[in-house]
Amino acid sequence: MHRLFTGWHLMRFFRLGLGIAIAIQAFRMNDLVAGFIAAIFLFQALSNTGCCGSSGCHIALQKKQT
Repeated sequence: MHRLFTGWHLMRFFRLGLGIAIAIQAFRMNDLVAGFIAAIFLFQALSNTGCCGSSGCHIALQKKQT
């Protein structure tokens, strides 16, 4: 529940707005595929995750010892 109300940034607001806009359009056009895409964007916005999960795209820098 804490994650839902904290950590809002520009990309999270963008996902929320895009999800709402697509959901409205899906409802108007009776489009199930658009509704599914809207649900994905809304889930990402509310759970603060992206395509790779929370900070899943971070590449750890490791030094090679030769």
